[in-house]
Amino acid sequence: MLIGIFDSGFGGLSIYRSIRARLPQYDYVYLGDNARTPYGNRSFEAIYRFTTEGVEHLFARGCKLVIIACNTASAKALRTIQQKDLPMRHADRRVLGIIRPSAEALADHSRERPVALWATEGTVASQSFAIELGKLAPGLRLVQKACPLLVPFVEAGELAGPGVGYYVDKYWSETVADARRASQTPIAALLLACTHYPLLYPLIRARVPADVDILIQGDIVAPSLVDYLARHPEIESALSRGGTQRFLTTDRTEGFDRLAESFLGHAVESEKVEI
Repeated sequence: MLIGIFDSGFGGLSIYRSIRARLPQYDYVYLGDNARTPYGNRSFEAIYRFTTEGVEHLFARGCKLVIIACNTASAKALRTIQQKDLPMRHADRRVLGIIRPSAEALADHSRERPVALWATEGTVASQSFAIELGKLAPGLRLVQKACPLLVPFVEAGELAGPGVGYYVDKYWSETVADARRASQTPIAALLLACTHYPLLYPLIRARVPADVDILIQGDIVAPSLVDYLARHPEIESALSRGGTQRFLTTDRTEGFDRLAESFLGHAVESEKVEI
């Protein structure tokens, strides 16, 4: 049985890269729903349907465990899939998201200073991070900023230069201004809560003050999965160990392969599928 990684497009490859680096022994299949990306401005009903179709496809491919490596899909579809769909149709399978472990990482910071996150409009509107942090760290102040123009820069391969730098500066200035309206204390940490954003990490790190921790979700989700498998030996023991990887996309493979190489650092040959 395999580990499946599902994303609305390319961004989840940053999560997959970190997971495979920590757990190279397992067999993986990655599915990007590139034909219907982006999910960020879609309705709940559309995102739930698209995500369910992706998960079902990965189950049919032999996945025992699926990671939804998309913040928007994790925010809007994961809970329903876990609580409604799995008990009815796939009691022996598991689906995990990336918001809970990311919120736990933010909650580890001191309550004396606010924390911030950058994400898509859909993730911010869902308030999923605020809800999770309300449970984990009720006194922690959270500043959320939608940064819709960063993803197009990443997918165009523009990871540096004055254009993307302008928007990084703009979003950070607005984040700081929002934080100051609630508190005069400086921001302690910034979570990059869109899986495209890690490719902009060098640029963001250079433009955000050095005393602000910048959290990358892959670095959070991978050790969280290691811990999950240690606590669920019935899942871990069912996973095959061939070290293989397979990449599926619902759109043209040429475009997927080109961008996937920028995320993973090596050539990729994907397969087009219908879901």
